[in-house]
Amino acid sequence: MDRLIYTAMTGAKHILEQQATVSHNLANATTAGFRAQLDSFRAVPVIGEGLPTRAFVVDSTVGSDFTPGPLQQTGRDLDVAVQGAGWIAVQAADGSEAYTRHGSLKLSENGILQTQAGLSVQGDGGPISVPPDVTLAIGRDGTVSAIPTGGKSNAVNVLGRIKLVNPEEASLERGDDGLFRVKGGGEADADAAVSVVGGALEGSNVNVVDAMVSMINLGRQFEMQMNLLKNAESNASKASQILSMS
Repeated sequence: MDRLIYTAMTGAKHILEQQATVSHNLANATTAGFRAQLDSFRAVPVIGEGLPTRAFVVDSTVGSDFTPGPLQQTGRDLDVAVQGAGWIAVQAADGSEAYTRHGSLKLSENGILQTQAGLSVQGDGGPISVPPDVTLAIGRDGTVSAIPTGGKSNAVNVLGRIKLVNPEEASLERGDDGLFRVKGGGEADADAAVSVVGGALEGSNVNVVDAMVSMINLGRQFEMQMNLLKNAESNASKASQILSMS
């Protein structure tokens, strides 16, 4: 009886947690460069006195779905999409190096190339500074060039190159801020094979239909766990009645 209660109780608890993960993925179905989070259930034995006959359910994060999302043409000069595998290096709020696929960039008040979240884009030698009154062009290799607005069209100045990296997917972990970092700290080396597409953004890789189906399935699983708890309560009540009769 208690084994049934352990399994049903922990199963219902972690189904709610997995439901929250699916809801988070669904909420970011339109977020550029978003990578869906993957969860799974696993059984863990209860450690204690006596034989390990009881087990409970744990919801564990197995990683992220690194499948590329669809490319969406925007025509904006400061929009870039990583083509294939790879990441854009940015400076996180804590000063560490982090990685994102969200290539919608902007210029800060001080002329620093940043993401829409205000994080500085990392270049070969640090953040990329842009002078005023120029038009920016970003090449396939991440090279940022400036063309004077009122000058000659052939007077192109190279300001720097966006740091593009391609670490192993197994070595990356998602932070609470949605950015990815190398496990254990450290920084990934720049990879010249990574290329970007200008005037485009990568869409989220969340499949809305699959996410909705998962939410329905999880809702039914939660209802099943509740029914198991009701059956356990009913069995305990009937057992008490039999014992009282004897």
